Amino acid sequence: MSEKPTARRGRGRRPAAEVRAGVLEAAGRILLSDGLRAVTFDRVATEAGSSKMTLYKWWPSPGALAAEAYFTQSMPVLGFPDTGDLRADLIAQLGSFVRWLTDEGAGKPVLELIGAAQMDPDVARAWSESYALPRRELARVRLRSAQQQGQLREDADLDIIVDHLWGACYHRLLVLKVPLDASLTERLVDQALRGVAA
Repeated sequence: MSEKPTARRGRGRRPAAEVRAGVLEAAGRILLSDGLRAVTFDRVATEAGSSKMTLYKWWPSPGALAAEAYFTQSMPVLGFPDTGDLRADLIAQLGSFVRWLTDEGAGKPVLELIGAAQMDPDVARAWSESYALPRRELARVRLRSAQQQGQLREDADLDIIVDHLWGACYHRLLVLKVPLDASLTERLVDQALRGVAA
């Protein structure tokens, strides 16, 4: 009995979703290894095996592409657990965020992206829409769940809790330029929850 030949894709175009995923993966890899300036349409197109014109069509600038790629790269790392134990979940998520910035090399690209967002409206919009607002909403969803379960006071301001926890990390990273370490996460979470406990 003869073996079935392996199916091979023809020379046609790849599906847009596959091309986009490949571009974001390549851009994210370049961003984390070599920084924001290394994310050029030329280099990303070459590494992704894509057309440079496709990148120009989908993103207004390399910086906007880098911001979206950052979110794509961070998604698997920064998932938000819901085990029913709010304190443990916040410590786990905040700990993942701090490790992502420090041990896994995302700190420098984050500094560069936030800096670029101050001057480039395309980067600012991409950072906000692709990363900052979705991440904030994930935190709000988890906090809202805890609120509905009676773990937080009904009048607790969820946005202020988010600002308190993640804002402190960004403040240390961007303004104070002091190290972020694992011990910080527990202290931040305990201080935040002490003020809003049911």
